[in-house]
Amino acid sequence: MKVLLLGTALGLTALIARAQVAPPAGPLVVAADGSGQFRTVQAAIDAVPAQSAIPVIIRLKKGTYHEKVVVPPLKTHLVLRGADAATTVITYSDHVGAGGITTPTSYSVLVQANDFTAENVTIENAAGYTAGQAVALHVEGDRAIFRSCRLVGNQDVLFLATGGTRQYFQNCYIEGTTDFIFGASTGVFDHCLIKSKKNSFVTAASTPEGQPYGFVFLDCRLTADTTSARKVYLGRPWRPYARVAYLRCNLGPHIVPAGWENWRNPENEKTASYAEYRSAGPGANPAGRVLWSHQLSAKEAKQYTLKRVFGGAPAWQPGR
Repeated sequence: MKVLLLGTALGLTALIARAQVAPPAGPLVVAADGSGQFRTVQAAIDAVPAQSAIPVIIRLKKGTYHEKVVVPPLKTHLVLRGADAATTVITYSDHVGAGGITTPTSYSVLVQANDFTAENVTIENAAGYTAGQAVALHVEGDRAIFRSCRLVGNQDVLFLATGGTRQYFQNCYIEGTTDFIFGASTGVFDHCLIKSKKNSFVTAASTPEGQPYGFVFLDCRLTADTTSARKVYLGRPWRPYARVAYLRCNLGPHIVPAGWENWRNPENEKTASYAEYRSAGPGANPAGRVLWSHQLSAKEAKQYTLKRVFGGAPAWQPGR
């Protein structure tokens, strides 16, 4: 009898445990005006069960959410879905030098979990033009997807922090001043609009040695604030083995003929991999590029498929 009772108790415990981690039947709704289940994005994330194997949707109603948001490692398969990127905004104003804040901790949104998706939302660091390093989005998790999002700020806006991880940005708008797309991961930018706001650098990759891909821009358009950004480089190597490629991108007149800079260290020219394929627009100037960059052949360009760029274990190919 005791064995039977014990077995029954254990069975009930397992059922209760499963019930506690079961995903919600419908989207969790966040509204700053109180018309949803939660007033803050963080409260909704905290309510999501840990280690979900299926997508859990958090729907953000239109509004401005003034908060510092963290998606912890165990909150997997989370989908953050805004109503419209222009009117659904997560914003904060931390920056380097303010109360012990460093570049990695200056984020407005930090994604540590794998399999995260954000759609139709603006992520902003509103620290200001002269604040220095101030990250809007910091991603550490693998297989993150951002669709129709706006990532806005000034210096160091988008930090793709972790080597060996993969992120996909589709139809996104990204603006900033200096090194505003930076880090070690493999990031693909597909049909994105990239806007420079001052004379500086678009990318600062720190790709680890041996990682086959760093930042890949596919069919993107690079524009600028023409009053403040008339001399912009496609990138410079934050670390020696930086890898960046632009394929079929339209480059505005703000892109300098040289295209790339070595971060004042000629040794980086031996290790960094900077490439273009069929760049168009007034900023496209293959003959003027630094000699240590590379113009891809058609055969080489065929290696930049999502399947190949995002290869690895496990293999991953985000749907278009």
